[in-house]
Amino acid sequence: MANNVLRVEGISKSFASNKVLDQVSFEVEAGQVHALVGENGAGKTTLMNIIGGIHQPDEGSIFLEGYQTHFEDPLQAIKSGISIVHQELSLALNLTVAQNIFANREETNRIGLINWKALFDKTRALFERIGVDIEPTMLAGDMSVGLQQIVEIAKALSFNAKIIIMDEPTSALSDTEVERLYNIIDDLKSRGVAVVFISHKLNEVLKISDKISVLRDGKMIGTVATSEASRGEIIKTMVGHHIKDFFPPKSSGIEEEFFSVEGLTSKGRFQDINFSLRKGEILGFAGLIGSGRTEVARAIFGADRLDSGKILLDDKEIRISSPREAIDQGICYLTEDRKALGLFLTMSVRKNIISAALKSFISRLFFYKHREIKNKSKEYVDYMQIQPFNDEIPLISLSGGNKQKVLFAKWLCANPKVLIVDEPTRGVDVGAKTRIHSDLRKLAEDGVGIIAICSELPEVLGLSDRIAVFHEGRITAILEGEVTQEEVMKYAVTKEVDDGK
Repeated sequence: MANNVLRVEGISKSFASNKVLDQVSFEVEAGQVHALVGENGAGKTTLMNIIGGIHQPDEGSIFLEGYQTHFEDPLQAIKSGISIVHQELSLALNLTVAQNIFANREETNRIGLINWKALFDKTRALFERIGVDIEPTMLAGDMSVGLQQIVEIAKALSFNAKIIIMDEPTSALSDTEVERLYNIIDDLKSRGVAVVFISHKLNEVLKISDKISVLRDGKMIGTVATSEASRGEIIKTMVGHHIKDFFPPKSSGIEEEFFSVEGLTSKGRFQDINFSLRKGEILGFAGLIGSGRTEVARAIFGADRLDSGKILLDDKEIRISSPREAIDQGICYLTEDRKALGLFLTMSVRKNIISAALKSFISRLFFYKHREIKNKSKEYVDYMQIQPFNDEIPLISLSGGNKQKVLFAKWLCANPKVLIVDEPTRGVDVGAKTRIHSDLRKLAEDGVGIIAICSELPEVLGLSDRIAVFHEGRITAILEGEVTQEEVMKYAVTKEVDDGK
């Protein structure tokens, strides 16, 4: 008999008239990794939120170690041994790493004050156990998204859970950090902990999981042993049909250079950055997390200060001191941190989509062109297949992948000349990834300059016409032609610079 540590039966859940889960049954065994896959809006996160006590089911039952249970809130679930690493990071950015991990669980001295030494020592011991080197006294807000993700995972591990649910845990991690996570998961399995692993990265699902369950349109389609699964069949089960081409053909009509930077430097972040962008091409930025890719993008967009260097657009030097000035010049930036920097979560989908292009929807008499706003928003909801198909609902009610689609639609609506996309397919399903890849290629062919920052090597190789490789705040090589993963990694881990000779 299977050692089921968790079983749910007949779970259904609706939000208003939208039925998200329909009679879903699911079980997880101790000491196994059970992957849960499906397109955005399939109901994966909602199911996990019900298991974690965040939402209450309309119907159905939850059994923990054979006993029927019910969680009124997340705290009850945590005390029962269920921890969730959410896709949307929830750290308090003004607190230290240690305070985030052990919030409301700090050791105190005899007079009730926090014992800071004990707190930091306990945090260091936790990091040592999982093989990471992060300073417990560092503010969470000073860390990269990748490091914040690791802190979230450490926080979940600190509860000594029986079941850990990981919702897109590798979406912001480097290859090295992903391997470290795999080692952590192997250690959890050896200690009998069950891991529910939600991911759109099917290669890692096939590598790390023991079983795979597929949700589609709120229904459980089936479960299969990973040893008997194939990537193609999983995709077919997820979307209902085969997807043949994950990347569109490379451009055959690259034109003249129209955007470039010379000697960009920001002390302590990056130095002497030089590259050009040509019409019709996609320039990939590759490198490990912290290598300077995102920092350069933010500086070009005016979000961070430059100490020196030039930015040239259409052979003219431009000066950008704020994101608004960048947008006015036609330079747009799709951020990797959609929750904190890219979107307005409490506003409607419609307001988010038109937010970067608001000036174009105001009449000469300073009235909003409401009909145009409504039509343009509906156009992008349909085009990006944003679910549910209702642009008046608050953005916060959407799944993580659908939020990413809204962020992409927001910048498409702004009609950019240069579009910088930082992890453009983070957290979206395989069908949406293919569509975003095609959209980026079509934009490039229409004359938009695309800079794509991608941590997944297959994506940066499949999408880019040329690749700028970053290491410790410098570009070590700009590669083109038949580029291999090994060649990219060679320049991503060394200070050696390819001078093109």
